[in-house]
Amino acid sequence: MHRSELPLAQIADLLDVPEDDLRTLISEHRPAGGDTTLVALTVAEAARRIGIGRTKLYEYVTSGEIASVKIGSLRRIPAEAVNDFLARRLTASDFGAAA
Repeated sequence: MHRSELPLAQIADLLDVPEDDLRTLISEHRPAGGDTTLVALTVAEAARRIGIGRTKLYEYVTSGEIASVKIGSLRRIPAEAVNDFLARRLTASDFGAAA
């Protein structure tokens, strides 16, 4: 925390609102999927965006269905690769048939 930042409890006191209400308001205004400006995602972030588990995403990475890059010892998934993967799956009729 920066020295100029106030703890949330103090901000709530200054605004004369309940701290829980302020936390709720803040969480409602945050992007649902985390930082949408990231161009490269961790495996966990990419899996969360798709709505699958990390293990399943690693299967897709290993098979080459989702592109990934190594940066040092880190594995990253380009954000576009997630969209490309989903677009390919849509055309492959995975989502085309009723469940």
